[in-house]
Amino acid sequence: MAAQPLCTAHHTGLENVRRPISVANGLPNSHYINAQVFAEERQAVMFDNWAGLGVGSDVPDTGNAKPVDFLGMPLLMIRDKTGTVRVFQNICRHRGMILVEKPRKIEGAIRCPYHSWCYSTSGDLVSTPHVGGPGKNTHEGIDRALLGLIELRSHVWRDVIWINVSGTAAPFEQANAALVARWSEFDKPLHHGGADSRFELEVKCNWKLAVENYCESYHLPWLHPGLNSYSRLEDHYHIEQPGLFSGQGTLVYRQLKGEDGKSFPDFDGLGARWDTAAEYIAAYPNVLLGVHRDHSFAIILTPRGTERTVEQVHLYYAASDTDAELRARNTAQWKEVFEEDIFVVEGMQRGRHAVGFDGGRFSPVMDGPTHMFHDWIASQMARHRAPLAAE
Repeated sequence: MAAQPLCTAHHTGLENVRRPISVANGLPNSHYINAQVFAEERQAVMFDNWAGLGVGSDVPDTGNAKPVDFLGMPLLMIRDKTGTVRVFQNICRHRGMILVEKPRKIEGAIRCPYHSWCYSTSGDLVSTPHVGGPGKNTHEGIDRALLGLIELRSHVWRDVIWINVSGTAAPFEQANAALVARWSEFDKPLHHGGADSRFELEVKCNWKLAVENYCESYHLPWLHPGLNSYSRLEDHYHIEQPGLFSGQGTLVYRQLKGEDGKSFPDFDGLGARWDTAAEYIAAYPNVLLGVHRDHSFAIILTPRGTERTVEQVHLYYAASDTDAELRARNTAQWKEVFEEDIFVVEGMQRGRHAVGFDGGRFSPVMDGPTHMFHDWIASQMARHRAPLAAE
């Protein structure tokens, strides 16, 4: 089905999105199905902010390298010889050839398969064979110091590798200070559960619908009957930090128990409230995080176009030697919960092709976190479009 044509900035309806929740509309259809708006959001929302790319556990050891396509940009996550995770554009500075095609360990240097220019794991250009002619590996016109790999700003927090492509965002610690402070009690070593604690879900929807659904608890009684049987709608509360993040919390988290009655070990030093509380936050734009007394998770939403999203799910524990059977059960339980959401986000995506739909309305009581996310998207688009409108 053809996407709706893009209206002018004045008529995209964003002024209605930014109104108080009781009278606001949701984002217009074009923000879910229009390729031109998707391209605008690529810059204004994803590239200009701290977006999630992957996790440090994707490159656990020195020399590990993993290529990633981020909204059409070829990137390379790598753990350098000092143990630092870095993110580079995955291209040779000579002719733009892709350097690493598949995840692998870099034993020596990153060698371009085209003309064998070589880079260290810290991105320095270290070898340029025959660049000055046969047998001449240097040339006065090729300054290696200026031709290292193009590095992106990156930061690792809660094992998520966050990147700021444009380089214009405030430092991560400043931009996300409120969230870091909120979960300061969970500033502990995280142990990825391993192969049985990661999975991907491919969803036929715009990435924003996955964020919107995650933000709110309003849908729990109908979509998650198992979860709702003990964590009821009235046991939840909103989490709202304008311009930064939003989500939900529960007051009745129940630990998973094995047949022997054992559970995962708790994170050390947590306050008493976390005995029964858990929180689920969408860190704008594309990272969904959850914390519990005994485990946490991170979901990276990777847009693959206007109407397709890949959800990378990773689970973490307080110890490295947790019970494998219990981990597998925990993974299966969360996968079931997240899969229960698929039909609604895909249904809403199809609904966005309904010509004349005004973006919908919000429950002033139940939809605060979702409205806050819409408002943030609208604010980023307004900031991006302002210089264009002035021209």
